[in-house]
Amino acid sequence: MGNEESVFFSRVLTELTLSFHIIYATIGVGVPLMIMIAQWVGIKKNDEHYILLARRWARGFVITVAVGVVTGTAIGMQLSLLWPNFMELAGQVIALPLFMETFAFFFEAIFLGIYLYTWDRFDNQKKHLLLLVPVALGASFSAVFITIVNAFMNAPQGFDLVDGELVNIQPLVAMFNPAMPTKVAHVVITAYMTSAFILAAIAAFRLLKGSDHVYHKKALFLTMKLGLIFSIGAAIIGDFSGKYLAEYQPEKLAAAEWHFETEGEAPLMLYGVLDGQEVKYAITIPYALSILAHSDPTAEVIGLNEFPEDEIPPLYIHYLFDTMVTIGMLMIMVSGLYWLGKHMRWRFIHSRWYRWLIVAGGPLTVIAIEAGWWYAEVGRQPWILRDIMKVPEAATTSGHVDTMLYLFATLYLILGVGSVVVLRRMFRKNPVEREIADREAEVREGTRKGGDHR
Repeated sequence: MGNEESVFFSRVLTELTLSFHIIYATIGVGVPLMIMIAQWVGIKKNDEHYILLARRWARGFVITVAVGVVTGTAIGMQLSLLWPNFMELAGQVIALPLFMETFAFFFEAIFLGIYLYTWDRFDNQKKHLLLLVPVALGASFSAVFITIVNAFMNAPQGFDLVDGELVNIQPLVAMFNPAMPTKVAHVVITAYMTSAFILAAIAAFRLLKGSDHVYHKKALFLTMKLGLIFSIGAAIIGDFSGKYLAEYQPEKLAAAEWHFETEGEAPLMLYGVLDGQEVKYAITIPYALSILAHSDPTAEVIGLNEFPEDEIPPLYIHYLFDTMVTIGMLMIMVSGLYWLGKHMRWRFIHSRWYRWLIVAGGPLTVIAIEAGWWYAEVGRQPWILRDIMKVPEAATTSGHVDTMLYLFATLYLILGVGSVVVLRRMFRKNPVEREIADREAEVREGTRKGGDHR
């Protein structure tokens, strides 16, 4: 296998691993917050349905955490095996956030174990709820620290480059780079958003399948409301991300918008087809790119003509950007209409077609997450460490990367199918109606024994 093949298979394997891991990582970051909010609402309203929501979500969450651990370990291993030159150059810089990410995960895992073990062992549910605080914080900060590594790859700083080596390293300066605020905020809030819409999709699906229990209706309303809040937040942070790109990575923004010539009053283009440097059939929004980049409809936006041809990202990232934005806007509308419809008592939000739209929102938001990450990674090309090291320079020269690809692809297939099968069996064998009936029976039995004791 030649070096070009090694680079190709290394990129494919890394993309496959990240694409698979991001599904479980996103759920792993967002669901703990959903569990905590559901239990808090249940305590505040003295409503057992919300308490049960937290309980059942926590059971499913454990399965996704287990898979996320395996895929996260694979990423760490592949960083060293597939990109040894990058790790040799930048390993000392990214070591701190990588260590902190591991620490945050163990912090989360310890308290998650205690939380699961102590169900029904607290007379005061508020004390049990407190155990979820470090779980949610650990999950979120795990995402924060690993995203800091990615942010550093986009905006490296905090060192001196001497004879091809990074020296005089300042880890905190490297961590708090210009890309960090928008990247971290966007990753975390979209994880909350995606988790909310996945849980909403599950609730809507159960209602469509004939389970008209109020438990599912409460789950749907809570998660759609949370999804609306976080999707609006994601759109706001996305605007800040556009301004960051205009300032620090203008070639990425220009490639995403097929903006070939530097000009003011720049329009934003959605979809379309590229014919050379001519864009056909696109939806054009006048002045919108100038507003996105600089909050000024007349501002000048740097075009691709300002950059060497070999440093321009692949132009297909335009479609990745459009996919991410379109799904985000769609979910704001779907959740916003649902929330407004509940208050206005509109009947159509309870119709089958609208519930199917909510069900579709679950996988659609996962697609948006995938498109966003592909856009983030491919949009940095040809650099692995921007302006310092290109991807081919970082890759291994091993002749066995293709074998690794096939082995890891098989592993991910087993993990993906296995996790779905386990989750389906877990909840199919213990439907919510049965669990509610069992808990009511336990309460009656406890009340009867208490009466006999008196």
